[in-house]
Amino acid sequence: MRRGLILAVVLGVSAALLTWTTPGRSTPSDPGAERIAAYLLDNGFHTDLVVPRAALMRRGGPLAQAVVELAPGDWIVIGWGDAKFYVDQSPIGSRLPDGARAFFRPGNPSVLMLDPEVEDPRTRYAADGRAALILTRPAFDRMADRIEGSLDLSGGGPRVAAVRPGDDARFFASRETFSILHLCNHWSAQVLNAAGLPIRPVRSIVSAEVLRTARGQTPAELDTAARGD
Repeated sequence: MRRGLILAVVLGVSAALLTWTTPGRSTPSDPGAERIAAYLLDNGFHTDLVVPRAALMRRGGPLAQAVVELAPGDWIVIGWGDAKFYVDQSPIGSRLPDGARAFFRPGNPSVLMLDPEVEDPRTRYAADGRAALILTRPAFDRMADRIEGSLDLSGGGPRVAAVRPGDDARFFASRETFSILHLCNHWSAQVLNAAGLPIRPVRSIVSAEVLRTARGQTPAELDTAARGD
C-alpha cells in the first residue's frame, strides 16, 4: 500500500514537472506593425539564436555596445554557455571530464557569444535545424532585454572574456551561472519565453524541445519572410 502510494506520488510529480508550462506574454495583434525576422538554430544538442544586427543596433544600450565592436555581418548568432567548455573546440573525447564538471559542479562561470554572420540564415543553416521567429518590435525588444540581462556589466560595460584564433565570435562575460540546472537550452528557452512563447522549462534541457517550442508558434511558411530588419 505504502509503496503504491509513493510510486503514485513520484509519477504524479514527474508528470507535473514534464508538463509544467511557463506562459509567454502576449502582444496585441496589429497586421500593420513592424515585424522582425529572427531564427532559432538547433545543432542536435545546443541551441543558438540569429537576429538582425540592425535591429540590435537601433535599440542602443550595452548589447548594441558589444555588437558594434564585432566584425562585419548583417546577422548576429547569439548563444550562451559554460565559460570554458562552450569556448573550447578541441575534440570532444578529450573534453569529457570538463563537460562533467560543467554539468555537475554548481555555479560555473558563463559567457554570452556574439558571432557576426554575412550569409542569410536560410541559406547558411539547414531547414531541419532551423525555425523562423517573426516578432513584433515589442516582442523583439523583450527578447533582446533578456539577452542583454545575461551580460556582466559590473565593470561598467560588456567585457570580452574569450576569443578563438581565426574566429570572429566574441565571448562576453555573463552574470549567470552554468550547470545541469541551467544549461544552454534552458537559456534559449527563457529568451523565447521573454519574446512571448510558452515554454516547458523541465523539457527544455534538450535542444529538440526548444526547437519544437519555436516551431509550435511559427508556421513553416514564415520561414520565407523578409530577410532582415
